[in-house]
Amino acid sequence: MSKLRFRVVETAFKKKPVEVVIPTERPSEYFAKNVFNKEKMFKYLPSKVYAKLIDVIDNGAQLDRSIADEVATGMKKWAIEMGATHYTHWFHPLTEGTAEKHDAFIEHNGKGGVMEEFSGKLLVQQEPDASSFPNGGIRNTFEARGYSAWDPSSPAFIIDDTLCIPTIFVAYTGESLDYKAPLLKALRAVDKAALDVCHYFNSDVKKVYAYLGWEQEYFLIDEGLYAARPDLLMTGRTLTGHESAKNQQLEDHYFGAIPPRVAAFMKDLEIEALKLGIPVKTRHNEVAPNQFELAPIFEECNLAVDHNMLIMALMRNIARNHGFRVLLHEKPFKGINGSGKHNNWSLGTNTGILLMAPGKLPEENLRFITFVVNTLMAVYKHNGLLKASISSATNAHRLGANEAPPAIISSFLGKQVSQVLQHIEESTKDDLISLSGKQGMKLDIPQIPELMIDNTDRNRTSPFAFTGNRFEFRAVGSEANCASAMIALNAAVAEQLVDFKKDVDALIEKGEPKISAILEVIRKYIKISKPIHFDGNGYSDEWKEEAMKRGLDCETSVPVIFDNYLTPSSIDMFEKTGVMSKIELEARNEVKWETYTKKIQIEARVLGDLAMNHIIPVATQYQTDLIDNVYKMKDLFPAEKAAKLSAKNLELIEEIADRTTFIQEHVDAMIEARKVANKIECEREKAIAYHDKIVPMMEEIRYHIDKLELIVDNEMWTLPKYRELLFIR
Repeated sequence: MSKLRFRVVETAFKKKPVEVVIPTERPSEYFAKNVFNKEKMFKYLPSKVYAKLIDVIDNGAQLDRSIADEVATGMKKWAIEMGATHYTHWFHPLTEGTAEKHDAFIEHNGKGGVMEEFSGKLLVQQEPDASSFPNGGIRNTFEARGYSAWDPSSPAFIIDDTLCIPTIFVAYTGESLDYKAPLLKALRAVDKAALDVCHYFNSDVKKVYAYLGWEQEYFLIDEGLYAARPDLLMTGRTLTGHESAKNQQLEDHYFGAIPPRVAAFMKDLEIEALKLGIPVKTRHNEVAPNQFELAPIFEECNLAVDHNMLIMALMRNIARNHGFRVLLHEKPFKGINGSGKHNNWSLGTNTGILLMAPGKLPEENLRFITFVVNTLMAVYKHNGLLKASISSATNAHRLGANEAPPAIISSFLGKQVSQVLQHIEESTKDDLISLSGKQGMKLDIPQIPELMIDNTDRNRTSPFAFTGNRFEFRAVGSEANCASAMIALNAAVAEQLVDFKKDVDALIEKGEPKISAILEVIRKYIKISKPIHFDGNGYSDEWKEEAMKRGLDCETSVPVIFDNYLTPSSIDMFEKTGVMSKIELEARNEVKWETYTKKIQIEARVLGDLAMNHIIPVATQYQTDLIDNVYKMKDLFPAEKAAKLSAKNLELIEEIADRTTFIQEHVDAMIEARKVANKIECEREKAIAYHDKIVPMMEEIRYHIDKLELIVDNEMWTLPKYRELLFIR
């Protein structure tokens, strides 16, 4: 990689020189340059150690701690050759971010100096303070010990001068305090359960992998404008702001030409991502102004989650080099599209079979239908839990608005799959299943080749849509850790596949032929899971009514939605699959409720400060100018003409008085309501109070502030407006 030149980046307020690294190699030549992947392992590890470690990574074998020292030696040698001076255990605490503590590769050499040192003990585990991270009461301040433990299945990587070692994070008492530990357990559970079902069709399958392809949506805004908005700085979203006359209504931004400044940012981001082994592939303008999307090639689920956490950190850092700030909030701007992170999920085998893809032979299609129907059953049984897994104070603003899926979990299957399921349900015999692949479509344009049409359409209003060979969990929010949704989904599917095998085996034991037994159970499941199957418009009021009749979870209060983690069925599912215990679930819910409260609390404080220190003073000053103008009119013109000329100003003076009075009174009332809510000891009840009392107050205050924005002199208004924030210059 060569540093060839400087580019001048123009922001709204200044020109900023940016050092641009332009690669002289192809991406394939520097891909994973900063990753201790299998290629580096083979080079730096003894052959026996390499073989044992690969068995752990590929086959889930038990890690032999006796090889840790030799792995650490090889890893250290590579890292130091790459310029690393420090190492860290990199983990995912319950903060939606990542955590790391850097230590240097040095120890005393006994001669008054130091030497580079990194042992197997330091590689395998460390002791972060478990009381200082969200833990839901599992750890107290006086009970601080926790452990981070190496996850060999996700390769170490180098950021700047630091070797980062992906780890899990658990309490001294064994409970998981992170996202990775339960995710690994959920992936193990779905592997085992799916493997048993695969053996009905192919005894050669040895392992089943869960795959994840995330689509990361985000906004970019000019750094100078970002700094001038205290609400963006503190909360990640605009708490006030009237919509721009032009936003996304012309539909001219989606897939449009990427602005040069943005393209420069994307190039640098892709280079750094590829060096870290993140296979970024797709980039484009999204629907809303200043909104964009990045997506990689599908990867094994655990690695994909790590890569998504890495890419979000990279985006934030690299954006600043280009005079931007990245907004990952699900709804940073009112009235236009929010940002999601669609989680494309599928299952595949070590033999290369995609279990969610139709095949050419009837038995292959039966396998396909088996896994699709069991997934539907899992989603039906745990639709409330899956909604809880993607719910947050921030995602609540997005769901059900501007093309985001509604806060009711349903599954779109498409015409062909729906017809097949209907046929199986209505059939009384063991018919062979026939599914057509892509069909040709000829257009009446000679120079255009035949188009190959997929066997399913897309439904943007479906939270959980089948899209050909995978399910797309569209409800996941932009700044969320994908692991939250993937833990719930993989665990639910694992439980369902175990139940399926029990049901089929019971029929086989009674003398039923295998194919007949499988079809009989599938037929039953199709009927049971029918309520979750919906191919229509998820935005319609009719669907909301129908969903309630079907018994689906239609709750919209985020704190109440979190209750789904603690229902008997959820606790039973997580414990049976070995993913989480009741204690861990209770602790996580405490964290979720507390986090919800704190985020709304921060927003309310910021809104109050903006109202009293920006909006009211500016509106009052403008009102004073109008009053002064009215008096001067009286001095200049006869009374009748002065009254006529001042009529509009008098209306504005009165409107400003009414709106500022409302704002002042409601800010005071909001402060008092917060004081009352803060005295509630139960975290759940406190979160509900913030949802029911504080959030509506904030919306009422915002409404009047946004109206004032239209009235007050533009030159006096202290906050950058949407028309300035939303169009990159």
